[in-house]
Amino acid sequence: MLPVMYSENLFDDFFDNVFDMAPWGRRNPLYGKNGKNLMKTDVRETESSYELDMDLPGFKKEEVQVKLENGYLTISASKGLDKDEKNKEGKYIRQERYTGQCSRSFYVGDDIEPKDVSAKFEDGILTIKLPKNPPKQLPKSGSVTIE
Repeated sequence: MLPVMYSENLFDDFFDNVFDMAPWGRRNPLYGKNGKNLMKTDVRETESSYELDMDLPGFKKEEVQVKLENGYLTISASKGLDKDEKNKEGKYIRQERYTGQCSRSFYVGDDIEPKDVSAKFEDGILTIKLPKNPPKQLPKSGSVTIE
């Protein structure tokens, strides 16, 4: 067993990109190296709508928020562990579950109202349905007079 200062695999840590290990690196403290697998989203276009399917494994419905503001759809998820939980059988040798939050935003346009958006959370998958607005009609071409 590796000491806690190493993550899942000593060789992964050894061969990591130097910039990933820097304080400004890309590691997500919520899920460590697995942070890149979090909030993966599929976007599907239908005749009348756009549908997003977002993976949020391990989250409960109460821990997920969806906001529509200034044309941006923002999905946030916060995870907290119960710190009062005590294990009377022994002490933790390694604890990989963390508290934290993650979010992701999509620009959906200014003409969508929150009442038109529907969302469903089931089995760790958030499904959001956004209406598709008809394309704006551009004015017909014409001549411009020069003064």
